[in-house]
Amino acid sequence: MVQAYILIQTEVGKAASVAEAIASITGVTMAEDVTGPYDVIARVEAPNVDDLGRLVIAKLQDVAGITRTLTCTVVHV
Repeated sequence: MVQAYILIQTEVGKAASVAEAIASITGVTMAEDVTGPYDVIARVEAPNVDDLGRLVIAKLQDVAGITRTLTCTVVHV
């Protein structure tokens, strides 16, 4: 299982609705609106890196109000 944090910038005033929409997507284990340079942080999981990429590109980035994402894959060292 591959896990990642997705840092999300949204249009002004859209953080809460984006977090709510993202939370309902299969593979998203947590989505919360936050303060700072990003508006929403989501934790996601997928069976492999390719599926993780598809989740981010085909599902998360399709949510209305998102302007930019940054994917931070979890590593265990």
